[in-house]
Amino acid sequence: MNEMTQSELLRKISEYQFVAVELNLYLDTHPGDEPARADYLFYSQTLEDLIKTYEAQYGPLMNFGHSPTDVGCYVESQWPWD
Repeated sequence: MNEMTQSELLRKISEYQFVAVELNLYLDTHPGDEPARADYLFYSQTLEDLIKTYEAQYGPLMNFGHSPTDVGCYVESQWPWD
């Protein structure tokens, strides 16, 4: 990924999350659509990469074990919505 600011990364993550959810819903009713399945896999993998990039630079996006991190990281870093 090319260098993006924190807000650019958050926006891109939101966009890819939206596309992944929409494709997932579509595939629930069209399970044999292979091009849509390929798109879903592409967007899901890219989303995972974006989240890893964000978390490496700015800290975890989610709690409760979804974004493993060192203890105390939440206290020391800026929150995503700040």
